[in-house]
Amino acid sequence: MVLMLVSVALFSLMDAGLKTLSAHYPPFQVAALRGLSSLPLVLAWALWTAGAASLLRVRWPLHLLRGVLGIVMMASFVFALKTLPLSTAYSIFFVAPLLITALSVPILGERVGPRRWTAIGIGLIGVLVVLRPTGEGVLSMAGLAVLVAAVGYAVSAITVRVIARTDSTQAITFWLLALMALGAGALALPNWVPLRAQDLWIIGGIGIAGALGQYTITEAFRLGEASLIAPLEYTALVWGVLLDLTLWGVLPDSVTWLGAAIIIASGLYLIRREKVHAEAEHP
Repeated sequence: MVLMLVSVALFSLMDAGLKTLSAHYPPFQVAALRGLSSLPLVLAWALWTAGAASLLRVRWPLHLLRGVLGIVMMASFVFALKTLPLSTAYSIFFVAPLLITALSVPILGERVGPRRWTAIGIGLIGVLVVLRPTGEGVLSMAGLAVLVAAVGYAVSAITVRVIARTDSTQAITFWLLALMALGAGALALPNWVPLRAQDLWIIGGIGIAGALGQYTITEAFRLGEASLIAPLEYTALVWGVLLDLTLWGVLPDSVTWLGAAIIIASGLYLIRREKVHAEAEHP
């Protein structure tokens, strides 16, 4: 649980760095910098713990799919962060666990009962509350971009469930970053903006926070029970609020808090139901 809390904090700091860069560089360039900055650390970790052979014995089509999803997810999220506060972006992105459960039915053939479908529906209502499509909300390109990122993340997570049956964690992590760096870098090249000297420490920080965050979240799920650890992901909202207030002087409004509460409550219920479902299958 401590490792999970640390990983959430690290990823929140990484996102704050991405938001800072989004004001000066195009989304694809920021996505490429995200991949490149963590790649040396992840490569060193992968070679040290699993060796070079584990990085090459992989299911390439699934890795390429995750690479495409990673580029779409990161570029969309960075695009949204240019105008949205971290806390609002997190509130919308919290729909991802609900989408993972919903997508597990057609893709993995898992069974989801009426109670879990109800929780998914309530969570989507929470997203509508945050977006406020009929009011002065964030139903804008930025709000929709976070939804695109959440869908990409959910499909990628489902893909990991399939690919992890044969490929190592090191290969899964390394190739996502490598493909994201190469693909987003190629897309960013025509409009590449020269890096400012004052941003180099932010890029380095993103690389370190992203690599350590990936390591700690992997260890957290390896050592702990998923149903106890997964809810701690929602502590990202606390970090989002603190970083928004400290760095940009903004706070979420009451409607965003309400929508976030609905989404988180439905997510926590889903996690609880999945634990009950797992215990029923494996008494």
